[in-house]
Amino acid sequence: MAAHSHDHGYAGHSNPPGHTHAGGHAGHSHPTLRPSVLGWAMAATLGLVVAEVFGGILGRSVALLNDAVHNLSDVPALGISYLAMRWAQRPADSEKTYGYHRAGTLAAFTNAFVLVLLSLWLGYEAFQRFRSPVAVVESWMIWTSVGALAVNGGITLALVKARGDLNLRSILVHNFGDALSNIAIIAGAVIIHATGALWIDPLLGLAIGLLVLWSSIGILRESSHILLEGRPPDLRVEDVARAILTIEGVQEVHDVHLWSLGGGHHALSLHARIPDMHLDECERLLASIQRVAAKEFGVEHTTVQLERAGLPATSGYVMPVPAKK
Repeated sequence: MAAHSHDHGYAGHSNPPGHTHAGGHAGHSHPTLRPSVLGWAMAATLGLVVAEVFGGILGRSVALLNDAVHNLSDVPALGISYLAMRWAQRPADSEKTYGYHRAGTLAAFTNAFVLVLLSLWLGYEAFQRFRSPVAVVESWMIWTSVGALAVNGGITLALVKARGDLNLRSILVHNFGDALSNIAIIAGAVIIHATGALWIDPLLGLAIGLLVLWSSIGILRESSHILLEGRPPDLRVEDVARAILTIEGVQEVHDVHLWSLGGGHHALSLHARIPDMHLDECERLLASIQRVAAKEFGVEHTTVQLERAGLPATSGYVMPVPAKK
């Protein structure tokens, strides 16, 4: 029964060897990025943090100091993502039978959660500076932010090709936000120099905090959806069930479960009601179900239980609705 089989009743499980996604759901594979890129990005970010701390202290800029803390949060985030990329390459074993695909998702969730807390703290610090404005040294703000823009912009460009990966997208979004905040600080320093409006500095700090909060909530929502074994957003249970029903011999499907393993890898389990048939015919039908799930929906792990008896009273999703007795 394809690559793997279960001994309990008529059941089959597949992980098609050499499988490539096809059809309308072919976009699950993502460009690969070498983990060493994240290592260099982490070293560059750490150097940037040191520069911004000195620049913020000497320039008396809360926006620059807040941006330094913002960039500091990138260091453990990059480290976690680096480890997640290495773990995701590990094969399945007796402990992690589906492999380590969710390592990157867990890293994205952790990063986003830390960033939400950090954005709230940045907002509070900016509010305090509104109440007690402090004169800033514009030149320190400008030149430090120019250097920061070069670092964050370079990291953003290096990660943009891997934006389909949720783990790396959390880093990409964060660094893109850093680059925007650097541009805002440069513009703000020029305005402060021209007008003397000290409230611009804490306003920028508040804006940076809101940007981090907005970008992090989306990643937090998506990663938690995967960790809770939610349905892949590009797939619908009804569509999968209808496709399975087109296979000759399948009269009904129920207890359909569709979830993501992370990294674009999906899994499917279902019960299919079939007429009485020989075991050889059952094996051919199982292979057809697994082939449809892989080719049309990019599902790599498909578990099917074939049933000849009536539906259980507590069955889940049923298609079509059972006829009344």
